[in-house]
Amino acid sequence: MFETDTGRWVDWLPLGDLAWPLVLLLAWLAGEWAYRALRLPRICVYALVGFVAAPTQLGWLPAPAPALALYGANLAFGLILFEFGYRINLRWFWRNPWLVAAGLLESLLTLLAVLSLARLFGLADLDAWLVAVLAMASSPAAILRVIHERQSAGQITERVLHLAALNCVLAVLAFKLLLGQFVFQQSGNLLQALYASSVVVMGSALLGLAAGALVPGLLRLLGGDRDCTPLFVLGVTLLVALTYSLRLSPIVAALAFGLTVRQQGIVFGRAQRGFGALGELLSLLLFIFIASRIDGPAAMAGLGLGIALVLVRLLAKAGAVALLARPSGTTVRKGLLTGLALTPLSAFVILLLEQTRHMGVALNFALPALAAMVLVLELLGPAVLQLALRLGGELPDERKGG
Repeated sequence: MFETDTGRWVDWLPLGDLAWPLVLLLAWLAGEWAYRALRLPRICVYALVGFVAAPTQLGWLPAPAPALALYGANLAFGLILFEFGYRINLRWFWRNPWLVAAGLLESLLTLLAVLSLARLFGLADLDAWLVAVLAMASSPAAILRVIHERQSAGQITERVLHLAALNCVLAVLAFKLLLGQFVFQQSGNLLQALYASSVVVMGSALLGLAAGALVPGLLRLLGGDRDCTPLFVLGVTLLVALTYSLRLSPIVAALAFGLTVRQQGIVFGRAQRGFGALGELLSLLLFIFIASRIDGPAAMAGLGLGIALVLVRLLAKAGAVALLARPSGTTVRKGLLTGLALTPLSAFVILLLEQTRHMGVALNFALPALAAMVLVLELLGPAVLQLALRLGGELPDERKGG
């Protein structure tokens, strides 16, 4: 996404094919130390190591990234989105329309606030819209990993999951509309623009729905008391590979897959949280890969605006959710903490833009303000989420203490 090929350290530090395994090991060790000694989310440290080792920083990791690393990151994100979709109870939206209203309001306020600030700072119209549309979303990957890691449970946890699902869907739809407009302006080809926007979304959703019908059907056909984890892992793997080869959206497909499985009443309880050791390893790869795509010089150039965008986004989300907290069935304090917990963003943004580049669409990937916002939220977003869950008393030690 945000890197250039400098190769400064790679030229004399002959890591070669060992670069990625060594950086993965270093990040894992650093993450374990930070989690045990400082109680920081592991993924914050994974991101820090990935950013420092990136081609535009120390250059330990090669540019371009190996195809295997890109596919592994997409697979990790696909597994997380599948589980994320599985955790969403659509009936809750039906029973509590004020929760839907809170999600719509926080997404709209975030869009308008970030767009206004970006324009105020002189960003071009398309760049301002790009930053604003992407800022609507919250990162399912970071949210789910922190929830698993800290074993949080409670009203804030469930609301964060459902609001993040809603704002991600809205962000994807808005992004695809923006992408279609951009393609039409560049090519003048209406069919190409429609494919880049609506066809990609609908095709990806249909593939996810088909997988959500076929895989549980196969599971019922096999019968017996068996662990369904391998079958769902293989299903997500095939779905990601298929959407990637067809230049569709693995994000939409994996989320639709998980949602469909949940609605069919499939019990996924026997599977280990986060797909066990496989999920942990792929998450390690995912967050290192994401951070390694950030161009450090570009992020530093846009750091002032990036921090301002982060603060405006945080205020818009927290304020909107708090405003409708009481009608939606919670307290204003929990509404504020829920909005605060929606802070993570980066994994969703980077992989969405990577998949867009894979489709051959050249948006402004090196936009300094966007790079800075992604960097700040990649390093601090999971810690802010953990803080919100702690203040809400939804971590195991806080629940016992209460």
